[in-house]
Amino acid sequence: MPGNVDKVLVILEGEIKTPPMSSEARIEAGFLLRRLQRGESLSMPASRPMPIIGSRCHELRIVDKTQTWRIIYRTDDDAVVILEVFSKKTRTTPTSVIRTCKRRIKNYDAE
Repeated sequence: MPGNVDKVLVILEGEIKTPPMSSEARIEAGFLLRRLQRGESLSMPASRPMPIIGSRCHELRIVDKTQTWRIIYRTDDDAVVILEVFSKKTRTTPTSVIRTCKRRIKNYDAE
């Protein structure tokens, strides 16, 4: 819609680049993040809520050739805040990632 302003992309930690992601995975991540910046809400299979981390927190799911990438993000009114980018090797999100993301949100909100 005319007049709408895209949300800023704030990357607190991690990189979305080739390598380690394949160029196809990086392009997919960029496409999904762009949709979020435009204010779209994504759902499964591309994104799932992560209430264990915090409100408005989600996990983007990027399937790559040999691994699966996760991008933990939070949608704010004016920004999409990237909390973590990692390769997921098990069905569950590692406890260390959850703790780290919660700490990053707390620090970001305090600034």
